[in-house]
Amino acid sequence: MQVKANGINIEVEDTAAAGSQPGAPVVLLIMGLGMQLVAWPAAFIQSLVDQGFRVVRFDNRDIGLSQHLDHLPVPHVVWESLKFRAGLPVKAPYSLGDMAADALGVLDALGIAQAHVVGVSMGGMIGQRMALAAPQRVLSLCSVMSSSGARHLPGPTAQALRALLRRPKRADEQALVDHYTRLFRVIGSPGFPIDEDVLRERVLVSTRRSFHPAGMLRQMTAIAADSRRARELEKIRVPTLVLHGKDDPLVPFACGADTARRIGGAQLVGIHGMGHDLAPGVVAHLLEALVPHIRSARPA
Repeated sequence: MQVKANGINIEVEDTAAAGSQPGAPVVLLIMGLGMQLVAWPAAFIQSLVDQGFRVVRFDNRDIGLSQHLDHLPVPHVVWESLKFRAGLPVKAPYSLGDMAADALGVLDALGIAQAHVVGVSMGGMIGQRMALAAPQRVLSLCSVMSSSGARHLPGPTAQALRALLRRPKRADEQALVDHYTRLFRVIGSPGFPIDEDVLRERVLVSTRRSFHPAGMLRQMTAIAADSRRARELEKIRVPTLVLHGKDDPLVPFACGADTARRIGGAQLVGIHGMGHDLAPGVVAHLLEALVPHIRSARPA
């Protein structure tokens, strides 16, 4: 369904529509760079529902079935990346703060006062921004395979960076599926490999649902432009869990460790064999740490 959030149209899936218990604690899931709400594994969502939670997920702005902001310019990512590495300000069409306001707008549209926030990669950064902007709305925060954004942190491996920046050879469906299957193979979890056919089917479902590379480029520059977040994380007071793969080639484990160090009282859990994906084997490890973390948090 579509809701109006922060002045734009956002596509939302809410398990309350499928009969979640009235009054159940809400878990808000925020996906990462260029990824759609369908990237959340069904087993992950069902397990949370079985545990008694109402699960809300949505497409971030500029991606999926949410509003595409094509009236905004498409950034020159290479140039903005060079500016980022040189410590110069990065110009982005919108900010992670704007995207956090979108997420809060989703809660408003659904009449939800407070939620447990779980974000992966860029979604973790958006969750951090939510906890800074509206701590009274965030019952707990779980930042998964994400980063504080501090400039001194290590970046992707050379192989992962090449795979991320490489463009598909053609725009037809087969070429897109081949391209993104190779990308997810490079950045995925070496200890929890996904069957090739399963991975290709996931990519195909996502590609057929929506393909909007300009939105991903705008999101990418929003990440690079958020240069002050690392210094602000010490202000976060909500219960925080940081989950990160020990074998993440895209956002190295040091990025998660730095996030946990900057947030007072944050718990850091490293998962051996996990890369930068939500492989079936990874999901069980995430839930093992996430569910007790959520249950231990209490409304303010």
